[in-house]
Amino acid sequence: MDEILIGTEAVANGVVTRHQLQRWYRPVFRNVHAPVDHPLTLRDRTEAAWLWSSRNAVVTGLAAAALYGSRWIDDDVDIELIHAYPRQPRGIVTRNDRIGGDEWAEVDGLPVATPARTAFDLGRFQPDRVARLDALMQARPFSTEDVMLLAKRYRGARGVALLKAALPLVDGGAQSPMETFWRLLVTDAGFPPPTTQIPVFDEFGQHVRTLDFGWEKFRVAVEYDGEQHQSDRGQYLKDRWALPALARLGWNVIGVVKEDDPVTALQRLHRAMTARGWRGTVQIPRYAYRRHDWS
Repeated sequence: MDEILIGTEAVANGVVTRHQLQRWYRPVFRNVHAPVDHPLTLRDRTEAAWLWSSRNAVVTGLAAAALYGSRWIDDDVDIELIHAYPRQPRGIVTRNDRIGGDEWAEVDGLPVATPARTAFDLGRFQPDRVARLDALMQARPFSTEDVMLLAKRYRGARGVALLKAALPLVDGGAQSPMETFWRLLVTDAGFPPPTTQIPVFDEFGQHVRTLDFGWEKFRVAVEYDGEQHQSDRGQYLKDRWALPALARLGWNVIGVVKEDDPVTALQRLHRAMTARGWRGTVQIPRYAYRRHDWS
C-alpha cells in the first residue's frame, strides 16, 4: 500500500477495502489518494493530478519541466494539465488547449508535453518565463525553432506574443534564476549581450574557472554568488584561490550577491567596461530601482 491511487477504482478492483482506504490513505485531489505516511514529492503530485483527470490529461508547464530535470521548481507548484475540464481543484491548473500527437510523449510513466511544447507553455504563462526557459534549456536542450513552429501552429493563442519576446533571450548557460536576472539586467541597461559559462585557462592550460557570464573581448565578467558560495567551505576556498589567478590573467570579475543594489552593480560594471575600452552608453532600467522586484 505505497502507491497513489484512484479511490473508487482501487476499491472496485480489490486493491484496498474502503476501510483501508480511509485508514491508511489521505486524499490528494478528489478521489485520488496517497499513503498517509508518504511525503508527497512534485512527481507524486503530478501523478495524482493526472489520475484526477481520469488519465486523460497531458502534463505541461513547471511539472513537465521538473520531469525533464529542470531545477529551481518547488514541490508545491500548481500542476498544469492540458485538459478540457474547467473546474479544477486547488493545486491543479487545466488549460483547454489543443495539443498534437507529436507534442507529447511518455516520460516516467506519464504523458508529458515534449520539451518544445513545454517551452511553448512556459513562455506563454510563467511570469519569470526567461528564467524558466533557461533552466529547461540547461536540463533538456530544445530547439527554439521548434518552439517558433508551435507559435505559428497556434497563431493567436493566449501568450504567444510574450513567448516570442522571451525566446531570443533564452540561454541555457544560466545556473540559477538570479543569474538570468543579472544577465537580462545588464542587457537591458545597454551592455552588449554577454557570453555565458566562459571557461578560463591559465598559461599552462589548466582550468581556472568557468565564469557565469561576461565579455571575452574586454576580459570583464559578472559572477553571481548564491548561498552555496557563502555556506559551502569548499566553494568558498575555490573562489578565494581562483580570483587572484583571474586577475593575473587580466580578468576583471564583478561579483554580485542577492543583497547587492543593482544600480550600484551596474555602475561598477560600467566603470570596468569603460576602462577596458567599451564606449557604449548605459540606461538604468526602471525595475533596477525597485529592490522588491528582484530580491
